[in-house]
Amino acid sequence: MERNWRHARHFEGVVCYMLLTLFTVHVCGKFVVEKNSISVTSPDSLKGVYDSAIGNFGLPEYGGTMAGMVVYPKDGAKACKSFSESFKKATSGGLPSVVLVDRGDCYFALKVWNAQNAGAAAVLVADDRSEALITMDSPEEGNATPDYLDNITIPSALIEKKFGDSLKKALGSGDMVNINLDWRESLPHPDDRVEYEFWTNSNDECGSKCDTQVEFVKNFKGAAQIMEQGGYTLFTPHYITWYCPQAFTLSKQCKSQCINHGRYCAPDPEQDFTVGYDGKDVVAENLRQLCVFKIATDIQKPWIWWDYVTDFQIRCPMKDKKYNQDCAEEVMKSLELPIDKIRDCMGNPEADEDNPFLKAEQEAQVGHDSRGDVTILPTLVINNRQYRGAVLKAICSGFQEKTEPPVCLSDGIETNECLTNNGGCWTNPKTNVTACKDTFRGRVCECPLVQGVQFQGDGYNNCEAVGPGRCKIENGGCWQSTQDGNTFSACLDTELKGCQCPNGFRGDGIQNCDDVDECKEKLACQCQECTCKNKWGGYDCQCQGDLLYIKEQDTCISKKASASKVSWTVALIVLAGLAVAGIAGYAVYKYRLRSYMDSEIRAIMAQYMPLDSQSDVHQHLNEDV
Repeated sequence: MERNWRHARHFEGVVCYMLLTLFTVHVCGKFVVEKNSISVTSPDSLKGVYDSAIGNFGLPEYGGTMAGMVVYPKDGAKACKSFSESFKKATSGGLPSVVLVDRGDCYFALKVWNAQNAGAAAVLVADDRSEALITMDSPEEGNATPDYLDNITIPSALIEKKFGDSLKKALGSGDMVNINLDWRESLPHPDDRVEYEFWTNSNDECGSKCDTQVEFVKNFKGAAQIMEQGGYTLFTPHYITWYCPQAFTLSKQCKSQCINHGRYCAPDPEQDFTVGYDGKDVVAENLRQLCVFKIATDIQKPWIWWDYVTDFQIRCPMKDKKYNQDCAEEVMKSLELPIDKIRDCMGNPEADEDNPFLKAEQEAQVGHDSRGDVTILPTLVINNRQYRGAVLKAICSGFQEKTEPPVCLSDGIETNECLTNNGGCWTNPKTNVTACKDTFRGRVCECPLVQGVQFQGDGYNNCEAVGPGRCKIENGGCWQSTQDGNTFSACLDTELKGCQCPNGFRGDGIQNCDDVDECKEKLACQCQECTCKNKWGGYDCQCQGDLLYIKEQDTCISKKASASKVSWTVALIVLAGLAVAGIAGYAVYKYRLRSYMDSEIRAIMAQYMPLDSQSDVHQHLNEDV
């Protein structure tokens, strides 16, 4: 029976354990089984996808896959002792060995360690009972062997008894069993930003655990700050704290390990109350680091937390007796952090009252939704899912595909599949334009956007430049050629897509446009006086003697006759204009003369005889009288 102290017997089962320092605290926690899928590709009788539970040690390949061949040991299938055989040469075709072992008799971690030493690339532990999958946890702290526990570097998973029995049966029949281990969906990746929490502790005197935390912060700081400053991640640090049972709040142990009258506690760093620092010193520094993060976030520079924590670890270690407020504030001063605001944030650790920040930390420790309780340090929670393994890989696997920051696509983090045969995607070797886009989980074939011009197509067999400006990118994929200083192209900027051979050429417009011989095909220069000579992209038509070739009418005319006709035409137009002007002027003159004569005659006649209008006036006057 495995002697592991934290087993979740069901997917969201609740388990209680005892945390032992120098006093007893009872804590109830919820643990969530983290799963990945196993695809069997051969034999046909086993083809399908099966669930497995990721081990709580080693390094799962978050965001990746692994193809391998299953091997079942000839002897020592429970893997509690070192293997005499090597699994490196146990497979054919160069596939990695995935060693299948049986559950029982020793720690899960020891089984994986022994298989790793024998050349296994991954380990599957077959359950020995029919039950829901559980998490294979690391051994109890007091009995662990750091030499192997901290050096397990291969992934492992627990599989159901029924699936394990089927694998053994197939192997026993001589079948070759090939599988794919898939961790791509182990962590949620809903969008283009990853939210993650880092649960840690400022204590640097807790052995290998503390050394691991210090190294992690130092090594991960650069990548973390780049992703935070670029808006790719939303990071939150957390610190585990416990409380002292009410009955012990006045005890020496609680007073030395807790602040705020037993509300927030940490174990004694050296596990010795008579020397060194106390647990309350650790709680105070944890609170200070929380407040550094809060103030840095308020000024929109949350990444400063990484600078403070790193500098504090270097400048204020416990071993140098500098783990105190004075040293911490010297670090803050060097980073230009407002010391007074951080002091106000921390409050009074001697007060008999709740501290809002530490109280929130205790509440955050409790699991919710798909995340289990936080009980182990250090712990990383990515997109609300607890994780273990290579941190940067895990964070990168939390991004939606094609939204990963550049740091996730660097060497050592993932394999650029576009470097091998262009990932099987469309490519134009002339311009080095490709549809292959590298992602953390693999690659996608997607027609690119180049110099503001969008390519369209299936991404695998074809991509075509479409829209304005397309002709500036390898001439839009159309035919183009230059001879004797003359260049012709089948790409038209006025067209959004497609290729069309220019006038004087015939072809598909893509691969070729052949010159049309207008003379031979009698398409032009066919008049009786014409002499036709073909040239690339057109023709030259000459007329005999002093004749002039008119291309629009495809005819020849006399240059002299043409000039004479033009001069006579101009002369006639001028004369016609003068004639029209003379006639118009004469008509106006006659009209005005006649009007003048009429008015003169009427005036003379009015002197010698009354006009009709005057007679009417006198008649009206006589009637009035």
